[in-house]
Amino acid sequence: MTTPPAQPLMSHLQELRNRLIKASAAVLTGAIVAFIFREWVFDLIVAPYNEIAGESDLVFFRPTEAFSLFMRLSLFGGFVMASPVVIWQAWAFVAPALTKREKRVVVPIVLVLVLLFLAGITIGYWSLQRGLEFLIEFGGDNLEPVIGGNDYLSFAMRFLLVFGISFEFPVFLYAAAAMGVVTWQRLAAGRRWAVLLIVSAGAVITPSGDPLTLLLLSVPLYALYEATIWIVRFTIRR
Repeated sequence: MTTPPAQPLMSHLQELRNRLIKASAAVLTGAIVAFIFREWVFDLIVAPYNEIAGESDLVFFRPTEAFSLFMRLSLFGGFVMASPVVIWQAWAFVAPALTKREKRVVVPIVLVLVLLFLAGITIGYWSLQRGLEFLIEFGGDNLEPVIGGNDYLSFAMRFLLVFGISFEFPVFLYAAAAMGVVTWQRLAAGRRWAVLLIVSAGAVITPSGDPLTLLLLSVPLYALYEATIWIVRFTIRR
């Protein structure tokens, strides 16, 4: 197994710049598409809130808030649509440092990263209504929810991104096993620690902090942890 020759620092910086430009162009293109269909994207994001609040519409408090809201929403939609390109550019930047044997798994790893990210976004969207319902009903009859559009959008985007990014961890766990840092036996023996770390990290990163959202995030993450153990066991040979 041969090691790729070292490259000058300026070459690395130029490569990083080119990858960032390509990723940014993809996000910008996606954002333009999302802005064109901004009303549809907005209705999609607001649908979980409407299912709970009924006729209680979101409001905005500043003249520029609606414009800012749709711009941020378009950028978020653009990032989600461009996520395959962004992830590919990130791995392509790392590829020159890999051996020929390692480069063969780049495409499968990028594909899995994209699928896991989109799966996390999907499960996060399904969980969003459950988390909102718990939080809004917690106020009971004494508090009437009057939620600003900017506040709801910030909450929803953080919620979805937390789920999307969290679902990426099995790939890095598998990479650690492939490099010999951990084995499937060690992963299996560390189940209790895995549960503790998943729950603790979920409690810190979830935007709402409520127990229902924590449960909705922790259960699939632990299922992915168990799946990673079996995949490592039957695919990695020493």
